[in-house]
Amino acid sequence: MQRQDATNKADMTDNQSELLSSLATQISGVNLRSYHFSLKPSPSVTPQDMFDLAKITDQYISNSEIDGIVITHGTDTLEESAYFLDLFLETKKPVVFTGSMRSFSELGYDGLSNLVSSIRVALSEDSIGKGVLVVLNDEINAASEVTKTHTLALDTFKSMEFGPLGIVDEENVLYYHDAHHKQISIKPNSFDKSVEIVKAYSGSSSLLLNLLIDHGVQGIVIEALGRGNVPPSMTEGIELAISKNIPIVLTSRCPMGRVLDTYGYVGGGHHLQNLGVIFAENLNSQKARIKLMFALNSSSDLINIRSFF
Repeated sequence: MQRQDATNKADMTDNQSELLSSLATQISGVNLRSYHFSLKPSPSVTPQDMFDLAKITDQYISNSEIDGIVITHGTDTLEESAYFLDLFLETKKPVVFTGSMRSFSELGYDGLSNLVSSIRVALSEDSIGKGVLVVLNDEINAASEVTKTHTLALDTFKSMEFGPLGIVDEENVLYYHDAHHKQISIKPNSFDKSVEIVKAYSGSSSLLLNLLIDHGVQGIVIEALGRGNVPPSMTEGIELAISKNIPIVLTSRCPMGRVLDTYGYVGGGHHLQNLGVIFAENLNSQKARIKLMFALNSSSDLINIRSFF
């Protein structure tokens, strides 16, 4: 992103060659290859884009001359693309996502330092077998655990439940622990199933659920209250979806903690589990949506889809 003179607002600019030339003074003894995938702001990135990116990355990672991959990405949907590749790729080679919170025009632009740190992480032998990683602000996080927590702060990407896997300290890459959830690689042949997210709140009804069902949605993620509960007025829509073989996956709107069948009242987790709702444990709603899309593009059987979670 770079400030445009006409609007004085940040917008896309192709400054790839400038970034690469700046890296030459920061990283030595490394043969860097670049691939220009797209010039899209991250709100424009679709699951199909992620699928295409995953396939291209898979081709590069299968090349014996490539030791690691670094992918630059806008921060708004970075965690979704990183998690997508974490589910898709089956490799021990490091794959690292990074971005910047300040535009190229701003004082304190963080993109170059994030890129340098990401390359160092991708080069580290300690990064082998860690899954897809996200590196910003010299912190290393697992794609399965990290989320964007602040609209502005440079340290916005955090694994709130488990903490960062490690840090980059000058030229040193230091790991404290591994990711808590190891992903199973899934490689669907296409990626065209539709999944939507519905957020629960006080008095939320089945209106949105029924609307999605009427429009032929193929899966629904509910961002539920607390431990994994919804108002009773949502259960009608949930039952209707399940009766039509539309899987419902449950997450929590709380930023930490997993969903569980603790409560037995109508709309409580135990009641929802008995209806056939699938629990996503610690995943947030946007990642649960990605995972459900993978499941739906791999199988139409609800038992198989449940097993992915």
